[in-house]
Amino acid sequence: MRLRLTLAALLASVGPALAAADAPVVPVFVEETKSSGIDSTYTGQWQYMVGGGAAVFDCNGDGFEDVLIAGGEKPATFYVNTSSRGGALSFRTHQSGLEVDAMTGAYPLDVDGDGIMDVVVLRVGENIVMKGKGDCSFARANEDWGFDGGDGWSTAYAATWEKGNDWPTIAIGNYIDRTQELEPWGSCTPNVLQRPKAGAMGFAPEIELTPSFCPLSMLFTDWNNSGTADLRMANDREYYEGGQEQMWRIRPGEPPTLYTKADGWAYLRIWGMGLAGYDLDGDGFQEYAITSMADNKLQTLKEPPKDGAAPKPTFKDIGWPKGVTAHRPFTGDDLRPSTAWHIDFQDVNNDGLADLFIAKGNVSEMPDFAMKDPNNLLVQGDDGKFIEMADKAGVASTESARGGVLADFNFDGLVDMLVVNRNTPSQIWRNVTPGAGNWVQVRLSQPGDNVNAIGAMVEVTTELGRQTREVVSGGGHVSGQSGWVHFGIGGAKAAEVRVRWPGEDWGKAYALDANQFAILDKAATVPAAWTPPR
Repeated sequence: MRLRLTLAALLASVGPALAAADAPVVPVFVEETKSSGIDSTYTGQWQYMVGGGAAVFDCNGDGFEDVLIAGGEKPATFYVNTSSRGGALSFRTHQSGLEVDAMTGAYPLDVDGDGIMDVVVLRVGENIVMKGKGDCSFARANEDWGFDGGDGWSTAYAATWEKGNDWPTIAIGNYIDRTQELEPWGSCTPNVLQRPKAGAMGFAPEIELTPSFCPLSMLFTDWNNSGTADLRMANDREYYEGGQEQMWRIRPGEPPTLYTKADGWAYLRIWGMGLAGYDLDGDGFQEYAITSMADNKLQTLKEPPKDGAAPKPTFKDIGWPKGVTAHRPFTGDDLRPSTAWHIDFQDVNNDGLADLFIAKGNVSEMPDFAMKDPNNLLVQGDDGKFIEMADKAGVASTESARGGVLADFNFDGLVDMLVVNRNTPSQIWRNVTPGAGNWVQVRLSQPGDNVNAIGAMVEVTTELGRQTREVVSGGGHVSGQSGWVHFGIGGAKAAEVRVRWPGEDWGKAYALDANQFAILDKAATVPAAWTPPR
C-alpha cells in the first residue's frame, strides 16, 4: 500500500496548491514546435507504417538532453539542445554522423563504458551501432565490435548487463519479412539476442529468439525483484497465427527460454505496440502498460508474493478500473477503436503520482480504426485512477503519432513532451503547469562498464508515499532516453532517495532537498548537487 500520513498531518505538510486536492492539478503545455528549431518528419510507405522514434541523451556533457529523430525514408536529424533553464525550448541542427536513412528508431547506450554515449540505430535493413566520439560526433562500430546488424525490419530493442559481463546484452525485435510484400502475413522475422564475446571486447554471434511474433516494443525488466532482468515483448498479433505476448527467461551462461503456462505465464494476444513499467501502488513490484489497437492493458501481479516467496509471472489486467484502456478517441464523434503506440509513465504535474502518456495514430488509413485519434495524457488521481486531461493540457494532437519522449528539456523541473508523427512534422511542447508540485531529479553513475547503471532501481520516499522507477534501455515504441530520472514530490520540502544498483541490494538512503538535481555516484559517499550551466 502507498504510505500515508493522517489527513491533518498531510494538510500541514504540503503546499497550498496541493493541500485540498482530491482532483489532480491540471497540467498545461504550450506547443513550441515552430520556435524551437525542431523541424523533422518521419516519412515512408508501408515499410515505415510502424516505427518513427526519437532518442534523447546528453551528447556534449552540458547536462541538457539532445535529440535524434528518425526520418524513415529520409535521413534522421540530430538536434543539440540550446535551451536555457526555465526558458523556451530551443534546439539547433548538428551534423553528428547519425544522419542515417531508413531509420525506424534509436536508443542511447554506452556500449563500451567509456563515459561517452553511443547509439543503437534500428533500421529497415542493417541496424547500426554508432560509437560516440565526444562533442556530439559518432562513427559506425559494427565491424569493430562484432555487431551483426542483420537485414530485417527492426522495430524493437532492449539492452541489459548480465551478471559477470563487461559488455551489454542487446535484443533486437524484427517485424514482418519485408521481402514478402504480397503475402506478409505469418512471416515474422526472427528476433535476435547478441551477448558479449567471452573474454574479449565486442559481441558474440546472434542467438535467435524463436518463435518470433513481430514485436513493436521490448524491455529487459526485473519484474520479480530477483536482481536479474528478463526480456518482455509486446507483440503485434496482426501477422501471426497462434502467437501471444512473450517473456523470455535470461540467465547468465544459459540459453534463453520462454516462460510458459506451466510457469504461470498467462496467454495474452493483442496488437502489442508499446511497453512501459512503473510501480504504481508502492508494493515494490512494477505494473506494466501495453499499448494496442482498441483497448490498452495495464497489468499487475495477480498474486503478489507472501513471506518472501518468489512470485509467478501471472499478471491480471487492471486497465478498466484504473481508467487507462483509452480504447476510443475521447474527443470528436469518431467511435471507431483507437491505435496506440509509444507509452511512458511520467509525473507531469509533480504531485508525486505517475501519469501516463499514450501516442495515437491510425496505421495507414485503416478504415476500421479512428482517423482523428488524439494522444492521451492520463493523469493519476489520489485514488489511483487516471483522468484524461490531454485536451485541457493542450497536447491532444490528432496527427498520426508514433514514438516520443517525455523529458525536462529546459531544466525547470517540469517534464516536457516530444512526439514523432508519421508523414507530418514532429511536435514539441513545453510544460508550463501552474501550481505544479516540487520535484527531484537524479542521474546515476557507477564504476566499471555499465556506467549508467542500466537495471538499477531508484526509490524516492516522502510523506506522500514511495515511488520506484527502473532504469532501463528499451521499451516505449522505438524511442529511448538516457540521463536524468525525474520524480514529482508534491508539496514535500525534501525526499529520501536510495538506489538498488544492478545485481545488488538496496543501498543507504540519501536526503535531497526539493527541486534539486543530484548525481548519484556509486563510488561516492554522498550525492553531488548539480546546477544547470545556463
